[in-house]
Amino acid sequence: PPASKAAAAAKKAAGAAKSRKPSGPSVTELLTQAVTASKERGGISLAALKKSLAASGYDVEKNNSRIKLGLKSLVTKGTLLQTKGTGASGSFKLNKKQAETKDKAARKKQPAATAAAKSAKKPAGAAAAKK
Repeated sequence: PPASKAAAAAKKAAGAAKSRKPSGPSVTELLTQAVTASKERGGISLAALKKSLAASGYDVEKNNSRIKLGLKSLVTKGTLLQTKGTGASGSFKLNKKQAETKDKAARKKQPAATAAAKSAKKPAGAAAAKK
């Protein structure tokens, strides 16, 4: 019996040591989805954001600080634009300019990759021809 208690204690300690990764999308992903879903011209307010997150089954009361931090980080990254207010309060909308630049960057990367692949093949063919 005392050995089994020690084993159980060791298992508990090991379980606590592992970092628990929350299941589902991150807070920032949820926030961006909520903002894109809103059709408000001037952006979606913090209160409306919290309502939509709560409607989708997210515990807003418990994760209030995470929501605020997530909003602030999205604004500093440039993913969201803050149309009113400061900090995590006010209204937010999607930054269309940044979304466009991301699309352009993705488009530019594809041709560059194919060109690099073609140029990489040419020297191999040229080397074979020399022999």
